[in-house]
Amino acid sequence: MELRRVVSLRMKGGIQGLKVSQVSFILVGLVCVTVLILAWTKTTLLTPFIPTQGRSLQLDLDEAGPKELLDGDSNSTQTQKKQVNSPGSSETPLAVDRGNIENVTTTHKEETPSSVIERTGSDEFSEGKNRSKQTEIVPESSSTVESPIKREQRGNLSDTTGNKETPSTVERLGSQELSRGQNKSEKAEFVPEVIKEQTRNLSAATGNKDCNYAKGKWVIDESLPLYSGFGCKQWLSSMWACRLTQRTDFEYEKLRWQPKDCKMDAFTGANFLRRMKDKTLAFIGDSLGRQQFQSLMCMVTGGEERHDVLDVGYEYGLVKARGAVRPDGWAYRFPITNTTILYYWSASLCDLEPIDPSNPKTTDFAMHLDRPPAFLRTFLPRFNVLVLNTGHHWNRGKLQANRWVMYVNGVPNTNRKIADIFGARNLTVHSIAKWVNEQLPLYPGLKAFLRTMSPRHFFNGDWNTGGTCDNTTPLSGGKEVVEDDSSDPLTAGAVSGTSVELLDITALSQLRDEGHISRYSIKATPGMQDCLHWCLPGIPDTWNEVLFARL
Repeated sequence: MELRRVVSLRMKGGIQGLKVSQVSFILVGLVCVTVLILAWTKTTLLTPFIPTQGRSLQLDLDEAGPKELLDGDSNSTQTQKKQVNSPGSSETPLAVDRGNIENVTTTHKEETPSSVIERTGSDEFSEGKNRSKQTEIVPESSSTVESPIKREQRGNLSDTTGNKETPSTVERLGSQELSRGQNKSEKAEFVPEVIKEQTRNLSAATGNKDCNYAKGKWVIDESLPLYSGFGCKQWLSSMWACRLTQRTDFEYEKLRWQPKDCKMDAFTGANFLRRMKDKTLAFIGDSLGRQQFQSLMCMVTGGEERHDVLDVGYEYGLVKARGAVRPDGWAYRFPITNTTILYYWSASLCDLEPIDPSNPKTTDFAMHLDRPPAFLRTFLPRFNVLVLNTGHHWNRGKLQANRWVMYVNGVPNTNRKIADIFGARNLTVHSIAKWVNEQLPLYPGLKAFLRTMSPRHFFNGDWNTGGTCDNTTPLSGGKEVVEDDSSDPLTAGAVSGTSVELLDITALSQLRDEGHISRYSIKATPGMQDCLHWCLPGIPDTWNEVLFARL
């Protein structure tokens, strides 16, 4: 019995030893082999544990930089987009499509919307392969989930501050809204797709200085004129209202000036008053300046009678003196916006003083070539916009008829070069431009313009020698201005290097010889033709449209 028990115990110990030492090694080996086989064959048993590419992109999107967002191609069949509202904008949604975004280098600071349109879509991304079917771009500031919008419904980049604003707007979209973890040392810009349909004015809200308003062409616009030539009797002198004369052709009223480099805002009285709220616009110049003044009054009111408009001429001393035909000017205020528009007659832009005040009917007048009019010196602090002009009174006949004697430095002029009409006008125009420029720093809200000369169209003689302007066919001499330089180099030279702006209307008006008063008058009496002043509605309306675009 003892022997049998000993043999039995030894046999059991051997079996137990085999299970402990060998079986464990076998089990470990089987597990390792199984894992290797599964990994090698990519069995579906491991799929739940391996994240998909699309899921990882969505989880890591907030941490991805610009390059990671842009890598990939356009093989995805659908790209979802979120509406991106730029800070400070008018909540205008801009749909940003990854397939239409591209990097903009810092050298393209002067890029215009047209160049953006041309460039967007022409350059394509070719890096990487995007295997995901859908990609969501979620701006950092977005707190709500918005449904994808169609390509046709994208908002465009409305350039309301000039061509130079586009890069900054685009840069803001790229730097502030598209990447949360973007490297701040890298200046990466993003250009959303720009719809080719642009607003009427690409640059006028800021008076884009890159736009040459004097260069362009005349085009037909059936929506013109802005007021009726039969109306506006409250502001328009009857002698300039050609609709009240025997004239029968009025095609000249249907032409609009279209600058080449940009488009102008459509003028409306409401927009003008809103832009000029709590401001005063002053025209100071000759009878052509008076025409521009009356034109603007008709444009703002639409030619309708306005009993709410106040005559405030007395505030500026513009009252009719005893024995005078009319006052030296007019001033009207629109109470709804506290906007004042005034005109002061100063044909030469010189200061005029009676040499013998005791004999006002016979005295000569000192024409101070180097001194601005007393009216301008007195009331300049009250002006926000100033439009100056002179030109057609600078001839020997006018000076003699008005009994004007040239003065320089407070004494009669003895310089023979200045005594020449051209030399005298040159001195005056440069003197007043310099003086106004010196005043501008004192009045930061003041914007000053010096308008170029309005052209005359006397043919076969002058105003007093039988000159005529009988043409009634618009644009018979051409419709386009292609020159970059002004046709009035004297005035352009006077403002050069100053902060006084040039309101250049000479060349565009030169093409419109059919727009003058010509032989027409209310009484239809034969006599001299007026080939200097314009029919209203007419060419001065365009001057005001250009002025409005520059404000």
